[in-house]
Amino acid sequence: MKARLVAVGERAPAWVADGFAEYRKRLSHWLPLELVEVEPGLRGKGRDAVRAMHDEGARVLAAVPRNTLVVALDGRGKAWSSEQLAQRLEHWRGQGRDLAFLIGGPEGHAPDVLARADESWALGPLTLPHMLVRLVLAEQLYRAAAMLANHPYHRA
Repeated sequence: MKARLVAVGERAPAWVADGFAEYRKRLSHWLPLELVEVEPGLRGKGRDAVRAMHDEGARVLAAVPRNTLVVALDGRGKAWSSEQLAQRLEHWRGQGRDLAFLIGGPEGHAPDVLARADESWALGPLTLPHMLVRLVLAEQLYRAAAMLANHPYHRA
């Protein structure tokens, strides 16, 4: 099983890119994780934010391979503990499909993206910068995979 992170936004700050790369490397033998960055929609004075969100949504969906189990990161999704995420990961592995995790733009996901998602995951009630969500997601996937492998990384 492989995973793909499809994220709206380009050119993460170095500290995010470095942290993401570190967890992606650690995760590589349990769950290879590919990052696909999607160009944000045009925003600003005189621009329609809803249109930007729909444009992003179309690009996000185009980056999701067929027959992939899709998990949208969304503030209205289910919040899982690290242990619950490990259980979800084990469940997803049992389905024998690749995974795609989706991070939207400033307004969130377009309705079409949420309709395509098999599950919605909320990282919690905090509002996080979308670039930071990449890093948190990679770390939590590593933690979940380590728990399933009985690796001592997780010490709760």
